[in-house]
Amino acid sequence: MEWHRAPYRISTDRALIDSARVIRFLQQESYWGQDITSSGIERSLENSLCFSVLEDKKMIGFARVITDYAVFGYLEDVFIDDASRGRGIGKWLMECILDHPDIAGLKKLMLATADAQGLYNQYGFNLIKNPEMVMERYNYKDFPDAPSP
Repeated sequence: MEWHRAPYRISTDRALIDSARVIRFLQQESYWGQDITSSGIERSLENSLCFSVLEDKKMIGFARVITDYAVFGYLEDVFIDDASRGRGIGKWLMECILDHPDIAGLKKLMLATADAQGLYNQYGFNLIKNPEMVMERYNYKDFPDAPSP
């Protein structure tokens, strides 16, 4: 699928993913992906519904949804380049993701963020109602920098 808002476009076409840019962002600019190997990131791209944000042919943003395409999805690795922020591109990306027919009908879509709660609140995301029910497991062997239990 593609959405256009000149000079930008958002596409789910895998051929348009600049995987080197995604890897560089996650490993060097994000607070959450610095301990993930390049091959791990490549594998995650292959197994997710990906949204590339392009200005002409240059990738300036990205997001992916890990989903079963029926009930559940997890929004991950969302970014807009610093130089392109403040233009409403992130909001437009969220609208496109939530309007995508494979995402729009999901019962639950989750995400985690340390600093963008205000953005995601605008799209219906809220704090977990029963956090005592949510659990996580980290692979400390392969990701030694993962948060301590």
